[in-house]
Amino acid sequence: MAVDKKQVSKIIEAIGGKENIAAATHCVTRLRFALVDEGKVDKEKLESIDLVKGSFSTSGQFQVVIGQGTVDKAYQELVKQTGIGEASKEDVKKASEQHLNPLQRAVKTLADIFIPILPAIVTAGLLMGINNLLTGPGIFFEKSVVEVYPQWADIASIINLIANTAFTFLPGLIGWSAMTRFGGSPLLGIVLGLMLVHPDLLNAWGYGSAEKVPTWNIFGLEVEKVGYQGQVLPVLIASYVLAKVEIFLRKRISDSFQMLLVAPIALLATGFISFVAIGPITFAIGNAITDAVIAVFNFAPFLGGLLYGGLYAPLVITGMHHTFLAVDLQLIGNTGGTFLWPMVALSNIAQGSAALAMLFVLKDEKLKSLSVTSAVSAYLGVTEPALFGVNLRYRYAFISAITGSALAGAFISIQGVKAPSIGVGGLPGFLSIFPANWGAFFIGMAIVIIIPFLLTIVVGKMKK
Repeated sequence: MAVDKKQVSKIIEAIGGKENIAAATHCVTRLRFALVDEGKVDKEKLESIDLVKGSFSTSGQFQVVIGQGTVDKAYQELVKQTGIGEASKEDVKKASEQHLNPLQRAVKTLADIFIPILPAIVTAGLLMGINNLLTGPGIFFEKSVVEVYPQWADIASIINLIANTAFTFLPGLIGWSAMTRFGGSPLLGIVLGLMLVHPDLLNAWGYGSAEKVPTWNIFGLEVEKVGYQGQVLPVLIASYVLAKVEIFLRKRISDSFQMLLVAPIALLATGFISFVAIGPITFAIGNAITDAVIAVFNFAPFLGGLLYGGLYAPLVITGMHHTFLAVDLQLIGNTGGTFLWPMVALSNIAQGSAALAMLFVLKDEKLKSLSVTSAVSAYLGVTEPALFGVNLRYRYAFISAITGSALAGAFISIQGVKAPSIGVGGLPGFLSIFPANWGAFFIGMAIVIIIPFLLTIVVGKMKK
């Protein structure tokens, strides 16, 4: 299906003309712009265009929601009409960073590191969900499936091994992504990450129960031989140091000697620093962060759940929600489960329910159609079309969604619902929840389906 050239022309005009575009690219559903001046955008005019499902600004980028499949054709037509030349996502990121303050830059850096590894983590979460179905008692039978049908035990074991790989070697994934972001060699990042979970090191999960922690003696300095399985901060900081050391050496060593000298010196120096200083310090910081988050939710689970459940969607608007992915991974690594991610899954469902309710409130056929398609997308874990295309446009729908999400967050926090992994943040999210918590989680799901839906319809009808 071809894209209407006139509609693309209207998009260009609404965002301030081609002279206002510093760079442009696209993702699966959105056109992504680095604009010279976002103040020139006419949002009302932009969102009246049939091709446009919504728009928003985040992390210095102005994004226009078009839809899967159509966005690629729209981008090609945009390139033809503006003559700007195709840009990579990296080009747009660099152009958009000029407008960011230090906090936004820090949040964006975390997003740039964790978003590329998210597919591996979500896949692991889904596979762990399948393993839960096979090994959890009381789901299909009084005993687990593998106890009733022992022939499934080894299949479940293989699924569990495949699912756990991404978490077991998480520092390797983070090292690769972090080195890419910091301008170093991704391969060295993988080696650094795997080095921090080497089998010769004491496994981090056994650190607390170990009778004796093995050590290295380096000229009288005792250094603990501890791995950093499931840890986020050690490999993040170590990757930054490795990238800076590598860049420093590449500038000063002749090209003919770089292969011989740069990688060995950079890895050796960073390895020593990591085990002597970075690892122990960041391990303690990571544990302190985990303990603080747990303490807050233990002290006031209702309040903690109410706040996080209600504030997650507003955090998505600012882009700051990416920082909590690191906290989720730290919780999983330290305690074997996270109580934050289940609230994310419910928040996404709440946005879908509010968007779906707009079908019964709106008269405009285009918007009615958008409310249905964006609700389906949110129920499957992708909330941008619902959030930016429908709910924020009608604020009462957004407020209804975060109200339902806050109440559900408070409820599942009181019930102690946890997930052993991160999965698809929508209706399939129950697969990534501990089976023992399914009952409470399903009640939470009922809350975020019913309350946002009814509130949106009631307030919408009252406004009319």
